[in-house]
Amino acid sequence: MAVTKTEVVSARVPPDVKAALSAAAEVERRSVASMLEVMVLSYCREHGIAAAAIKVAGKAGLRPPRK
Repeated sequence: MAVTKTEVVSARVPPDVKAALSAAAEVERRSVASMLEVMVLSYCREHGIAAAAIKVAGKAGLRPPRK
C-alpha cells in the first residue's frame, strides 16, 4: 500500500547544496523530494534513529533523543 504524504518541508540552503541534491536526484533518477526522503531515512538508519522515535517526535514537535 502506498504511503500518503501530507507533510510539507521547506528549507533555505546554499546554492551548492541545492545543486548537489539535484545532481544526486538525477543520478538516482528520482525527484528531489524523493532523493531527500532517501537521504534522511538513510541518515536515520546509520545513526540508530528508529522510525517509531521519528513519528513520536514529529507529532510532539520534538527532536528524537540522541544516542
